Amino acid sequence: MIRVGTRGSALALAQAEWVASRLGVDYELVRVEAAGPAGDKSRWVSELERALLADELDVAVHSAKDVPAELAAGLEIVAIPAREDPRDAICGAPSLSALPPGARVGTSSLRRAAQIRAFRDDLDVVDLRGNVDTRLRKLGDGECDALVLAVAGLARLGRLDAVDGILDEFVPAAGQGALAVEARPGSVEVPALIDADATACVMAERELTRALGASCNTPVGAFARVVADGGELELTGWVGRPDGSAWVRDVVRGPASEVGGAVADRLLAVGAAEMLS
Repeated sequence: MIRVGTRGSALALAQAEWVASRLGVDYELVRVEAAGPAGDKSRWVSELERALLADELDVAVHSAKDVPAELAAGLEIVAIPAREDPRDAICGAPSLSALPPGARVGTSSLRRAAQIRAFRDDLDVVDLRGNVDTRLRKLGDGECDALVLAVAGLARLGRLDAVDGILDEFVPAAGQGALAVEARPGSVEVPALIDADATACVMAERELTRALGASCNTPVGAFARVVADGGELELTGWVGRPDGSAWVRDVVRGPASEVGGAVADRLLAVGAAEMLS
């Protein structure tokens, strides 16, 4: 029996069930509670890591974008499965361009808020929190005119009907659309869950954020895709001020082991550190 740890939200449970059903063994889903600010997703990762280290869990399932660049000592990411669509979706309008000046766009993400403001500084970005269903209800109740969410989360909850447009102009968060399975080294083997391309891409994105000293609460985008056999990736990085008044973006192609650091160096050379400060 493998104990699979997860937070208790509908999306987290759906993700954990997806992973657990592919382990090929009997499993138990273990819901872990966490204290702390509601908007701080790192608290969930920390609490799941505490449970792993205390041998209360065998594996923990995270949204990869919520996992800090540095894991707790004594733990490792043992699998990154095939990735869902990593892009951002807009609900309530077909695009940001279609919105009138002053329209209210809801998001709980600093990165999304910064990119919305960089793209349209005449829009009103409103802090909209809660699970996916709660935020969609708030959109329906008129608390905002449009809402930005991850395509992957909507897909996993069977809510792609809420997508009115795709924000291809945005650079997603590092790891967006991917799951990360964390465990104690050597404690479990999950080869059926490992996707080589997703692993290479997410690890390159995580290396970019690590080299920038960024976290899931900073306005940083990182997205990699496989462009050639042999492991060559194309990695796009984006860093901006929270108010969208300045931003930098760069793209590098190269070996998976090198592109994260290369993009970080180029972004830092043109002022990324000042924006992140």
